[in-house]
Amino acid sequence: MWRDPGVPADSFYEIRPECTDVPISRFKIKAGKTLSARKWHAAFTTEGYLDIGKTLRRIYRGGVHPSIRGEVWEFLLGCYDPKSTFEERDQIRQRRRMQYATWKEECRQLFPLVGSGRFITAPVISEDGQPIQEPLVLSETNSAEGLAVLPQDNNWPSSLNAASNVETVADKRVVQWLLTLHQIGLDVVRTDRTLVFYEKQENLAKLWDVLALYAWIDKDVGYGQGMSDLCSPMIILLDDEADAFWCFERLMRRLRGNFRCTNNSVGVEAQLSNLASITQVIDPKLHKHLEHLGGGGYLFAFRMLMVLFRREFSFCDSLFLWEMMWALEYDPDLFLMYEEPQSATKKTEGPKGKAKSIHQCGKYERANMRNGTKNSEAPLPISIFLAASVLKDKSAELLHEARGLDDVVKILNDTTGNLDAKKACSGAMKLHKKYLRKAKKQ
Repeated sequence: MWRDPGVPADSFYEIRPECTDVPISRFKIKAGKTLSARKWHAAFTTEGYLDIGKTLRRIYRGGVHPSIRGEVWEFLLGCYDPKSTFEERDQIRQRRRMQYATWKEECRQLFPLVGSGRFITAPVISEDGQPIQEPLVLSETNSAEGLAVLPQDNNWPSSLNAASNVETVADKRVVQWLLTLHQIGLDVVRTDRTLVFYEKQENLAKLWDVLALYAWIDKDVGYGQGMSDLCSPMIILLDDEADAFWCFERLMRRLRGNFRCTNNSVGVEAQLSNLASITQVIDPKLHKHLEHLGGGGYLFAFRMLMVLFRREFSFCDSLFLWEMMWALEYDPDLFLMYEEPQSATKKTEGPKGKAKSIHQCGKYERANMRNGTKNSEAPLPISIFLAASVLKDKSAELLHEARGLDDVVKILNDTTGNLDAKKACSGAMKLHKKYLRKAKKQ
């Protein structure tokens, strides 16, 4: 029987020609499986209501066509309610764009380079609020090296003072924000540097602006390394900067706990602890071996969970993985949970008066609902079972070859670019089912 081999999706995310060691994507665009533009548009009624259940099934079967990925992600991440109309969504979009413009102007008043098409990779202020004179300001990108060319901006000291009104910044929140801006810049020039998209200065600046703005409005978490990896796809997929920001903001509502740090702990430690508990239940022999090696804290899986496997998969495959995870986890009440208070009173019933159905939920979410985990505590994200699936696949190798934590890290690093996103999600679902069954018995 003839099978459609599919069309490679790499061509939608052009790699710079000098980057010859980039993993080739396993994601193939397959007719009849991948959610196409035609199928996507056909899933809406004339008023704009989306058949989310059928859409989720299609995404899990074959992912999303790159040409519509941005707008599909807005629904998967809860930016828009599938039960809303085209007109209602347009109103929400315009309101959010206005809010973004307001915040951006607020940040520009504090720091004039916001929105200028440029950004910084050197500190502009000391921890005690003193402006650092003559900082290096990024104005161009050397496409051959992917590194910043950093000339002096002669107008900089006066513009900083004008924005601050005084030479010393007294507001601790402003000082903290200004201190993060150069770190954001350093991360921006390192993020997805193999892509032709980021050869353009304007795209680098857009990524910096979105991250700088998020750091300003999220008073508790601010900015943390790894956020640039999560935000970059939004910048690539959504043309409007404000729309990219809101898509990233919705993703951060799920993941911001990973970046919440105290003097004693890092936010992602809770997920690492959950990963240890899951592995102990489904593969006690492996868990015991890892503990014996001193890896009982599972810090070797830190990067996987922190940036949602962006480094374990090729760029294209990581996007495929994300959308499958979000489709599996999808809860139709996402919009109501995430929307602003003044809009959360919106009707919770669909166009025909039907309340939320289990068939409108993702497969993973349905499993949690059936097992009652939704009624007790927040269910574990599927990403933890995905990490457990990677460990399970490498179990024999880890048991026989790992004699120390360095070996564990090396074995897991060897998976980079060699993982199959669809297989990984299937493995995560099987482990989730097995874990729930064994956990009940225990």
